[in-house]
Amino acid sequence: MDTMSLLMQGFAVALTPESIMFAVIGAILGTLIGALPGLGPANGVAILIPLAFSLGLSPTSSLILLTSVYAGAMYGGRISSILLNIPGDEPAMMTCLDGYPMAVKGKAAEALAISAIASFIGSFIATIGLVILAPILAKFALRFGPSEYFALFALAFATLGGITGKNQFKTLMAAAIGLMIASVGIDISTGVQRFTFGTLELFEGVDFIIAIVGLFAISELLFFLERHAGDGLKQIAVNKLKLSAKDIIQVLPASFRGAVLGFVAGVLPGAGASLGSFVSYTLEKRFSDKGEFGKGDPRGVAAPEAGNNGAASGALVPMLTLGVPGSGTTAVLLAMLVSLNISPGPMLFQQNADLVWGVIAAMFVGNFVLLLLNIPMVGIFVKLLSIPPKYLMPIVTLIASVGIYSVSHSALDLYFMVGFGVLGYIFRKIDIPLVPIILGMLLGPEMEKSLRHALVLSDGDWTVLFNSGLSIGLWTVAMLGLILPMIIGPMVRAKMARAKISEKDD
Repeated sequence: MDTMSLLMQGFAVALTPESIMFAVIGAILGTLIGALPGLGPANGVAILIPLAFSLGLSPTSSLILLTSVYAGAMYGGRISSILLNIPGDEPAMMTCLDGYPMAVKGKAAEALAISAIASFIGSFIATIGLVILAPILAKFALRFGPSEYFALFALAFATLGGITGKNQFKTLMAAAIGLMIASVGIDISTGVQRFTFGTLELFEGVDFIIAIVGLFAISELLFFLERHAGDGLKQIAVNKLKLSAKDIIQVLPASFRGAVLGFVAGVLPGAGASLGSFVSYTLEKRFSDKGEFGKGDPRGVAAPEAGNNGAASGALVPMLTLGVPGSGTTAVLLAMLVSLNISPGPMLFQQNADLVWGVIAAMFVGNFVLLLLNIPMVGIFVKLLSIPPKYLMPIVTLIASVGIYSVSHSALDLYFMVGFGVLGYIFRKIDIPLVPIILGMLLGPEMEKSLRHALVLSDGDWTVLFNSGLSIGLWTVAMLGLILPMIIGPMVRAKMARAKISEKDD
């Protein structure tokens, strides 16, 4: 069956009243979460995963809800960037450069509308790219054997730090911690207990959903209260929208260019939305007439917003086709799939075609929903920023805690969640990233299975890991992914810092 037929079947799933309802709910919740400085899409998805379980949603409904939250949070991140000059998440940092100056000039409504349109274009084009590229990559991945999969997992860990990561050593150390946690429990092959300390609850290992909620949601509560405890954040008032067709046409080229660049950055391992946003803004500034970049140029809002939303959808390509997440949020979504006993990878498009194409079709629907919500209802989302965090964050934590308890009805899981939250808070204080820990927990068991399978087939000959051109190519890319960020990363981060400083000076 060709791609268009499968996509039409996906729309049959996505356009049911239930799917549309969850897409709208996810879009609203995601935008609200994205508007809060520091929360971001990964935390939003992590908070709502237990809720999806406790409501007993089907796999399709759960994924439509969470992917809509993901997209909504990417949209919402621009609100605090423009009105407060505080990025909702890291990819939204570049939006501050021209979004906040536009707001200072009394054009906050125009900046918010332009960013919503650019976000729509970026996400829509990237979803088209997902439709085209994902089936091709899935067919190619069918050639993978255990040796190739082991090399692929090594590639995923090698590129975790990405170009914008600060410290490759800390990233690898975090991944090692995740792999260690993944080894807790009974060895499936030998039946030997590993790191259980005689505790019955640890025989099945550590539930990565609990770890995700603790590391992201609970640690964010502690961090958020530390930074913003007290009154709501002061913001620039939103003026009445005065956006003409000419203004929209002016930013369309920047939006389309940013969408393509962002999608490529999202698909590439280790790049992600931050790089997509940065490259889109930098190239737009370099190759366009200089205009008022850094002083409130609408193209300086459109390009990075299209870039980071394009990268967000692009990051789903490796997750769905290879089972390797392309970003922190897709790592959380991967955990959701695994917990539903759905194995991402090349067979996903054959064994769960209705699910995957239904979710992809729902992304198209969700983009239109987000565009329709984010322009007329932006005033409602803006008012959320005035709610004091000391009231808001405990509510978020309560939702996560109730969700965790409703799944297992175990008080011990709540203790684990709090423990991971404290651990996440400490790690963030010393700049140890959390996503590699989650990725280690998710990929560790499959990586171990691939290694054992390869060694069994080769009668213990470890050179089997390097005996095909495909595995050698993956190992080569892994080495480049580990080394190049150490060389290129400091230059990219320095340019991003200079761009931010020059904007402040202006």
